[in-house]
Amino acid sequence: MSTRTPKADVPPEYDASKFPAFAVTVDVVILTMAEGVLHVLLVRRGQEPFKGMWAIPGGFKRPEETLGEAARRELSEETGVDVPSLLTQFGAYGDPARDPRMNVVTVAYVAVLRDVGAIVAGTDAAHAALVPASEILEERIELAFDHVRIVRDAVERVRVELEVSGIATAFVGTTFTMAELRAVYEAIWGVQLDAANFRRSLVGDEGWVIPTGRTARPGPGGGRPAGLYRAGRAWKQGTPIHRIQPNRREEATQ
Repeated sequence: MSTRTPKADVPPEYDASKFPAFAVTVDVVILTMAEGVLHVLLVRRGQEPFKGMWAIPGGFKRPEETLGEAARRELSEETGVDVPSLLTQFGAYGDPARDPRMNVVTVAYVAVLRDVGAIVAGTDAAHAALVPASEILEERIELAFDHVRIVRDAVERVRVELEVSGIATAFVGTTFTMAELRAVYEAIWGVQLDAANFRRSLVGDEGWVIPTGRTARPGPGGGRPAGLYRAGRAWKQGTPIHRIQPNRREEATQ
């Protein structure tokens, strides 16, 4: 729990009723990779408004909570997923018409998880599941409230982070193959990267990836097992892979 600061004395002439009431909610976008495809964690609403529709996990902030505490609580209550320190705040949404109940401002968070673990719907969620991000971004699935916009903004935030930080390694395990790491960039940027050049960009003295000397389990098609790597310290300084134009096959550059 965070440290609370004492509440300042309210001036005697201050009248809170002069200001319109509104509520504050939190919404959480969880992104993960599954079988080389970017997925988003969604819940199916069990209550009105938008009963039966898909939505991102979230809910009302309690008076005694910080925003971060509310986001972690709502995520855990609605999906069973726990993210103690991985949430990043990326936006706020306050269109007066975004919620039919009243004027509601929501603060949005995003977290990248390698494995979301067991998903268990709870509280006012009738169901919870991982859904391919493309289903949402291409609007083949209708989401409640303005959650399509929030998911779009979260994915774009991660697209930018891929080029300036080491967030790509958060999608894979402590050890990974080159194909698994390359799939992260391809899925999020919507591009196809040259495998040989991708490898050259990462393997070397710069310390981006470090061979473990072990190999992954052979795939169903057999063939030579892929080598396993772990992330080096260089990822703290950024990434050697630069974003390229969608739908074009080009070499990644350093």
